[in-house]
Amino acid sequence: MRHTLLDREPAIFMKPDSSLLKEGKPFYIPGFSSDVQYEAEIVVKINRLGKNIAERFAHRYYDEVTIGIDMTARDLQQQLRANALPWEVCKAFDNSAVTGGFISLEKEKMDINNMSFHLDINGITVQEGNTNSQIFKIDEIIAYVSRFFTLKMGDLIYTGTPAGVGKVHINDHLQGYIGETKLLDFYIK
Repeated sequence: MRHTLLDREPAIFMKPDSSLLKEGKPFYIPGFSSDVQYEAEIVVKINRLGKNIAERFAHRYYDEVTIGIDMTARDLQQQLRANALPWEVCKAFDNSAVTGGFISLEKEKMDINNMSFHLDINGITVQEGNTNSQIFKIDEIIAYVSRFFTLKMGDLIYTGTPAGVGKVHINDHLQGYIGETKLLDFYIK
């Protein structure tokens, strides 16, 4: 079955490498927004070159995952949306793609289609989800994205967020987990 962009298809946001924030470095709230919100997501790291990948083969294109935060300047997003403008300014700004440490699916014996994850802020769980309840399965996302973009080694794909997004505040301490393994730990400045 062929889909059109108006059918049930994932929304795709591109982020430049300047949007990456790794290694537990602090996230600084940018001066252009008064409402930056967190969106915890499973992040898949691409391990080989691929284009037009069939969904049944998508699992061959990754072997590591982590939890990440897609920071969104929600106030800017609302303005852009109201004017039918693209969202890069509110989704792809510097350090807006926070990533934790990656783990091997094989070594950890993890099932990508049944993986629980959660985000704690200041010791309280604010988001939790499982990949088994995502609208789009990971392999489906990879197949879809590869229709439009050649995937390269090291590319990261954020796969969707569960309910519970919210605003970050200075001095918040964010910790992200896959299962009980903490992979993400940073502060808001």
